[in-house]
Amino acid sequence: MFTVEQIEAAHSKVNSGADFPGYIKEIKQFGVRSFETWVKDSQTEYFGENGYTVESKPKYDELIIENKVDKELFIKQLKSHQLGETDYMKFCEDCAETGIEKWIVDLDQFTCTYYDQSGNKILTEEIPH
Repeated sequence: MFTVEQIEAAHSKVNSGADFPGYIKEIKQFGVRSFETWVKDSQTEYFGENGYTVESKPKYDELIIENKVDKELFIKQLKSHQLGETDYMKFCEDCAETGIEKWIVDLDQFTCTYYDQSGNKILTEEIPH
């Protein structure tokens, strides 16, 4: 079984979106199968085998999520983040600004899916591995 502390230690090595694939590989080795992160405060629930879950605490004061999704701007900001041009906090602020409520990472499929406040899928990306 994995702990939030293990996951947070792995996440501390992430300086930008460019580091995300390595982080995913590391936490998959711990036994994480998927996780769901809420943009409003970065609270995350991690899922493992046999119904095992752990939940992190909020990481920052709550952001206001815009009701209207700006998918084009979101994709532009996401690409910038993936190139290492922004840090995690800026990425979360960009998500809130463009109407992204949460993302779900599937470590078996190596995908990250972004959702709006109505639960609509906005974008699914493959994570390089």
